[in-house]
Amino acid sequence: MDKTLQAFGLAAALAVGMAGVALAQPSEIRIGVALEPPALDPTAGAAEAIDIVVYQNVFEGLTRIDQNGAVQPGLASAWSISDDGLTYTFTLQDGVTFHDGTSFDAEDVKFTFDRILSEDSVNAHKEFFTPITSVTVIDPLTVEMTLDHVIGRFLFDLGRGDAVIVAPESADNNANEPIGTGPFAFVQWDKGSRVVLEAYGPYWGEPVHLSKATYVFIGDTATVTNALLAGDIDGTNNFAAEAMAVFENNPQFKVLVGTTEGETILTTNNKKPPFDNLKVRQAMAHAIDRQAIIDGATYGYGVPIGAPFAPHNPYYVDLTGTYPFDIEAARALLAEAGYPDGFSATLKLPPVAYARLSGQIIASQFAKVGIELELINVEWAQWIEDVYSNKDYDLTIISHVEPFDIGNYANPDYYYGYDNPDFQALIETLNGTTDEAKRQELAIEAQTILAKDAVNGYLFELAQTGVWNAKLSGMWQNSPIEGLVLRDIKWAE
Repeated sequence: MDKTLQAFGLAAALAVGMAGVALAQPSEIRIGVALEPPALDPTAGAAEAIDIVVYQNVFEGLTRIDQNGAVQPGLASAWSISDDGLTYTFTLQDGVTFHDGTSFDAEDVKFTFDRILSEDSVNAHKEFFTPITSVTVIDPLTVEMTLDHVIGRFLFDLGRGDAVIVAPESADNNANEPIGTGPFAFVQWDKGSRVVLEAYGPYWGEPVHLSKATYVFIGDTATVTNALLAGDIDGTNNFAAEAMAVFENNPQFKVLVGTTEGETILTTNNKKPPFDNLKVRQAMAHAIDRQAIIDGATYGYGVPIGAPFAPHNPYYVDLTGTYPFDIEAARALLAEAGYPDGFSATLKLPPVAYARLSGQIIASQFAKVGIELELINVEWAQWIEDVYSNKDYDLTIISHVEPFDIGNYANPDYYYGYDNPDFQALIETLNGTTDEAKRQELAIEAQTILAKDAVNGYLFELAQTGVWNAKLSGMWQNSPIEGLVLRDIKWAE
């Protein structure tokens, strides 16, 4: 590939760009985040903490996901899809450079996806892209991708952090010194302390408002609270719900409460008696008082759900009324199922507050209909081994944060143990549909089936609880995808 360097090196380009940004809008931001990323390459790790720092800031994909969960143009300015839905032709943005000054073109796109699909790939979601059979460079600003079957959400998948475009010159070092095409360039990573980004002057897109962003790693609530009150940080996108009252009526701060992709569920082992009995699952659904769980486990910040879809998603349908809280209905269904006196079961709880608090509340609720739960607290490694891998559990509580993961219910070997051929066929149709109106119709039908089958106990959507300096604007209220996007954040004039 014929690469061209900019007239100035990286340092000079940043210096010139930063000078212009500083004169126009001298603004910096310091953001507190709970977890330090293990690396800074989103194509080589599954940790959400990676995307919080670099997604749409340092790295960009062919498409990007906006704060409403919709697909927008990214490094691809436009695209066309063949009539059979198998070939995508992308027109690329012109004049794009990586932060080291090298140019971006179709060869970088081909390199990125060849790397994702290679045998030694460490991409956390390689499976999203394995249907790609070829990536062909038509010319420097045109690239063609061919699939082996239709994927209705393909453009969304291209907007994930797993699919950001990287260059062959820098890809091997992105874990520690990330170089992308985004509006912010990596400056330094003081491990255990912070990551610093600066606005990239030659950025191809709309200029950003901030000149500098520092992600400060703060692991405990008291320290974050003190840092906000002292002005040591300017905000955080996910503050502890139990301490939100400190800021709710303080005019110096802006509290933003939205939803995430974290559907919190009482996961049920559908293959294991008595949970293989629909009436038992329906009884459990009637025994759940969602609002009591939300009030007790999330301090009122969760949003009730009746199926595994986020309320901010355009495909969402409110199914919370499918099995309303009704103790007598629960008892009657248990009797019909052959358990007039109830039964005993175990509830394995991972080490997160929402799970263990929810578990205590659900145990109390279930006891009222005769279901006695033994609460078993486990660490993450044990949860992964026992529950997720070996399916050695009755019930558990977990938040599933992956967008569009309703397809997991079509896998009978997934740890839910749900095996419904009609649902599997429906998901296959959904996955092969590109028309948005039809996709929405099918997604609603899929949610309705899961709600009626009471596959899991659908509890609440984890909230995104942001606390920010009142003079800031442009932060995302909802979190439809992993990341903390900086492009629209600005200080008041």
